[in-house]
Amino acid sequence: MSFKILGHNYIGGERSGEGDLQLHSVDAATGALFETPFLTATEKEVAAAVHAAEKAYPAYRVTTSEQRAAFLEAIADEIDALGDDFIAQVVRETALPAAPRLTGERARTSGQMRLFAKVLRRGDFYGVRIDTALPERKPMARPDIRQYKIGLGPVAVFGASNFPLAFSVAGGDTAAALAAGCPVVFKAHTGHLVTSELVADAIERAVKKTGMPAGTFNMIYGDRVGAQLVKSAGIQAVGFTGSLRGGRALCDMAAARPQPIPVFAEMSSINPIILMPEALKLRGEAIAKDLAGSVTVGVGQLCTSPGLLLGVRSPELNDFIEKLSAAFGGTAPATMLNSGGLTHYNGGVARLTQLPGVKVISTGGSSYTQAVPHLFKADAALLFSKEAPLEEEVFGPSTVIVELESREQLLDFAANMHGQLTATLQAEIGDLQGNRDLIALLEQKAGRLLLNGFPTGVEVCDAMVHGGPYPATSDARGTSVGTLAIERFLRPVCYQNYPDAMLPAPLQNANPLGLMRLVDGEQTRAVVG
Repeated sequence: MSFKILGHNYIGGERSGEGDLQLHSVDAATGALFETPFLTATEKEVAAAVHAAEKAYPAYRVTTSEQRAAFLEAIADEIDALGDDFIAQVVRETALPAAPRLTGERARTSGQMRLFAKVLRRGDFYGVRIDTALPERKPMARPDIRQYKIGLGPVAVFGASNFPLAFSVAGGDTAAALAAGCPVVFKAHTGHLVTSELVADAIERAVKKTGMPAGTFNMIYGDRVGAQLVKSAGIQAVGFTGSLRGGRALCDMAAARPQPIPVFAEMSSINPIILMPEALKLRGEAIAKDLAGSVTVGVGQLCTSPGLLLGVRSPELNDFIEKLSAAFGGTAPATMLNSGGLTHYNGGVARLTQLPGVKVISTGGSSYTQAVPHLFKADAALLFSKEAPLEEEVFGPSTVIVELESREQLLDFAANMHGQLTATLQAEIGDLQGNRDLIALLEQKAGRLLLNGFPTGVEVCDAMVHGGPYPATSDARGTSVGTLAIERFLRPVCYQNYPDAMLPAPLQNANPLGLMRLVDGEQTRAVVG
């Protein structure tokens, strides 16, 4: 498949290039500029993209769940059809390996579209609740009351730097919003502009093939268009994956609008791993090897990378630290997504190195142009500092191990640590039985609790939670991975005393969709016909 890159914004099914400010995509390995410039959206074009989504919303939100499912499957087919030459472009922009990383990420991207198509056909996302009329009830009759969920309206989605496919143009936020019946205005990430255009083309082909309204999907380019997008009155929700600083700025903008809107932002997490004594006795060497791999996979550019390791002082922990140091010594420098990422990583490494009570105990080689893996050891007192320096995320292949004085000190930290995407226990059954109170604390602090695994690698499925208390995310009630993500872009609507024929199909007595429903307090499935 040959590609022609235009570099213009996607607005209402058309391409628009009115601006004169140019962006260039950069070869992540060499620093060379891609030839075609991308035109930053003007204020007029940002407004036009939002207006196109607003115009599409009334027609798109009333498409049937089957029609939207077919649309998502068409997007998935178009993404799967992007071949090796497409993957080569993504490799050039990101320095990520073609296989298994990018081929796997492409499959994940199309796979989550197909998963949401299954959710649409299943129908449970409607959340149907029906309380039928009780005209004879005393002292007051009860009216017929029925509830289901509809899409909020146009959603602004921001592309993430570290996943050019699965958290980008056709990523989880876009898939969830489109499944919910919400048109999308997508802000392309400047780190992979060519990739973004090629995936946007795939979505636009699916829009046309399935007859979805023009403006169902829109995409704009630019470094500074995000604020206008979030402040636009037509936008009803925001999806974001990125830094704490960026996510918090969007939250504050959205809250300050005349009509505040929700921002679902994934922002910062150090994903602590707690090392229990029995596990270290039995599996210390294997844990060390696998842990070094988890920290350095994807050059540490994963939101679930383990940035903090905790253990109570013991001979087994000392032995484990030696093994982990050796494992880190066997790692190698690698190219990050872009030069900005390397600069931030090196800055984070320098910050830790300069902290009193922190020392580097192992590195994976040396390089001026690539990210060098670092293993730090820090004094336990730093965990309880007001500045919480060990809870500041360093985005890259590094981690910090802390030797605690006692189990009580571990409980104290768990009770006060920041919100996290994940918390992991390396533990045997005896460890678990003696630490129920610790697990209870971790439940309050993390969105996903792991046992004897590593947080890197997030399964896309019904039960997954990729979220957590602030600052991991801006709203711990949701997830950005898994089918529950659709809930972020839905709101309940109640109908009282409406004639059956005037009700939305999921609420009608015959229930032509055959959905599971809560009727008068009992779950039931209506008989079709």
